[in-house]
Amino acid sequence: MMSMTIKPVILSGGAGTRLWPLSRQLYPKQLLPLVGEQTLLQDTITRLENFPNVSDTVTVICNDAHRFLVAEQLREINVKADALLLEPVGRNTAPALTLAAIANREAGHDDILLVMPADHVIQDPKTFQQILTEGSKLAAQDMLVTFGIVPSKAETGYGYIKQGAAIEEGSFVIEQFVEKPDEATAQKYLDSGDFLWNSGMFMMKSSIWLQQIGQHAPAILSACEKAYAEGKEELDFYRIDDAAFTACPSDSIDYAVAEKMVSDSKTKAAVVRLDAGWSDVGAWAELWNIGDKDNDGNVTQGDVVAINSEDSMLISKQRLIAAVGLKDIVVVETADAILVSHRDQVQDVKQVVEWIKSEERDEHLSHRCVYRPWGHYDSIDMGERYQVKRITVNPGEILSLQMHHHRAEHWIVVSGTASVTCGDETFIVTENQSTYIPIGTKHRLENKGAIPLEMIEVQSGSYLGEDDIVRFEDVYGR
Repeated sequence: MMSMTIKPVILSGGAGTRLWPLSRQLYPKQLLPLVGEQTLLQDTITRLENFPNVSDTVTVICNDAHRFLVAEQLREINVKADALLLEPVGRNTAPALTLAAIANREAGHDDILLVMPADHVIQDPKTFQQILTEGSKLAAQDMLVTFGIVPSKAETGYGYIKQGAAIEEGSFVIEQFVEKPDEATAQKYLDSGDFLWNSGMFMMKSSIWLQQIGQHAPAILSACEKAYAEGKEELDFYRIDDAAFTACPSDSIDYAVAEKMVSDSKTKAAVVRLDAGWSDVGAWAELWNIGDKDNDGNVTQGDVVAINSEDSMLISKQRLIAAVGLKDIVVVETADAILVSHRDQVQDVKQVVEWIKSEERDEHLSHRCVYRPWGHYDSIDMGERYQVKRITVNPGEILSLQMHHHRAEHWIVVSGTASVTCGDETFIVTENQSTYIPIGTKHRLENKGAIPLEMIEVQSGSYLGEDDIVRFEDVYGR
């Protein structure tokens, strides 16, 4: 049998509210380095290194608001996306996969799609690749393949897959998908040895998926075909049509197709057992479970001192955390928020996020440090009628030509060289120099140098919101 190309399809649309305050709506958990130096998205891709027949490009489906962060993280690991598909709204995993399959077909391919959420941890990539090899053999035979995690406990937070007749060693016909069980039922599943956790990872040919989604959920296929056809290329992205995709039904791969394939013909859907240190990192307790612990059972990151404390998770991003006499506690510190929770109650962090939203605060949305396609800024001080930001512009990047109705800006260059447009003038501002942008004046900032441009911006005026921006030109298409 001729080997087929395996195309990684990365689903990167989640928000991860249970990992607040690190995970925010505009900077979700898959874009964070939670278990190592790389982000979860980067780990998802790099764990396929040296895997036979894997494509050297990936397909990524992500939220429009995350597009530049995703693109930058791919660039950092020297990976190209043959399709970086921007969803205008979330419609669950079945439409996302359908878009990826359409993109694969439109490129003239019928690859085996390896569908992976971007926010999973797999601690044993070598075993993972071995299991993928078994899955790819079944996918090449026109089967829809999923990967079932060998359960380590009676978990009530996951759906399960009941394995049926054996196909080969370690792979089985899927007998049944089952919902998240109660504790007693989960224990029965664990004791039987016939049930696996549903990982949400799949393999199948793109043509097989399009055939099955057309058969079992034709409204999804029709809406995605229209949304893709009426979409448009924008820089390195493909922007899916908003109206057509918003009209698409929302459904998961499991509900839309996999479960219906099982009931139709049990020979078309298979599950491969996977035991490779998998976690979906759904909450802080799970990060503690898989984290490197000290002699007292503590998992620590950043500037932390722990005295007479045990079995706790302590994460510092800005300031010193001094923990004394803690047990089973989670403390996560960021520039604008601190979480303190018992480890057994971290699932309820999402209630904090809902409270923040109800109070119309911003801490659920973004960090104090906000990333833009040209770099980032950190709001280091704010008061009535003024705000101070530290701005970093990456080499070769340029901000939009813009103006503000309600604020003036003072720019002081700390390091690097700024090319400044102010009204009809363009001039250079170097280290220890400053300039002034009056209210209502068109202006632009550019870094033509080879090192990052670091500067302090002091805003003053009656309104300092980020929505007081009128853009006239923007290379990023915002």
